[in-house]
Amino acid sequence: MKKRRKRRRRLYELIILVIVLLVIFLQEFGYINLNDLNSINDINFKKEDTLPVLETNGNLKVFFIDVGQADSILISNNNENMLIDAGNNEDGAKLVSYLQSLGINNFKYVVATHAHEDHIGGMDDIINNFSIENFYMPDVVTTTRTFEDVLDSLEAKQLAFQTPKIADYFYLGSARFEVLYIGNSEDDLNDTSIVLKMTYGSNSFLFMGDATSKIEEKIISKDIKSDVLKVAHHGSQYSSTKAFLKKVAPSYAIIEVGKNNTYKHPKKITLTKLQELNTKIYRTDEDGTIIATTDGKNITFETQITDTNG
Repeated sequence: MKKRRKRRRRLYELIILVIVLLVIFLQEFGYINLNDLNSINDINFKKEDTLPVLETNGNLKVFFIDVGQADSILISNNNENMLIDAGNNEDGAKLVSYLQSLGINNFKYVVATHAHEDHIGGMDDIINNFSIENFYMPDVVTTTRTFEDVLDSLEAKQLAFQTPKIADYFYLGSARFEVLYIGNSEDDLNDTSIVLKMTYGSNSFLFMGDATSKIEEKIISKDIKSDVLKVAHHGSQYSSTKAFLKKVAPSYAIIEVGKNNTYKHPKKITLTKLQELNTKIYRTDEDGTIIATTDGKNITFETQITDTNG
């Protein structure tokens, strides 16, 4: 019996030695890099996969850019950049100039949350003027000229768009993004919105696109609690239900909205629900471009008047 255990132990030791030598060989010849955790950035993870624990790396900045009655959000961390939406058609050139003034010339990710003009209007300008590694948008076809302009620009750059799946993960620097929702119905493009939750250290941001209350019901059972909420659909009354806001429990709410817009956004009922939760509200129509900075523990805000509203 003792000899059998001894032989078994030696076999285990031999297996471990072979594995160690194989890993050293693969690392030596560049097949793997154990020191480069960022190599996982290009992998989409499902919920059942084991997620790596990543430490924060410097400050992360989120720019909620003032593009009037439209959305555009820049996220930067560890010299990597991401853009969510690109405003209206008239905002495109101004948006390009602003981003270039920040020293940006490439994006790891560009996300078109859905195909409405106030989210993809300036997207062809972004595609034409920046290097883009990954372009995400719902697989929903519309016949608008704006949507066709985006497709034409993608084709000209030989860049194929990708459609993420619910529960996919991806990384920007040390920030993790989870796809909470994406739709494919052409009945209401708002409800095809790509909904993302970003986690950076102990801080989290929830980007809702223009998702309506119908989508809020679909994701309310998920982990949606977030420090910062990008309020859906410019503060429309068709989003931001009490139950949803209570579950998110945001300390800060950002509303991207245009001055004196014809929709009368944000609606008073939406503002009241946020105020009842003691949520600090920032609005691009009142504050201009809103910049959130987090070190993974604390979030600070500053506002700037930028020439980005076309």
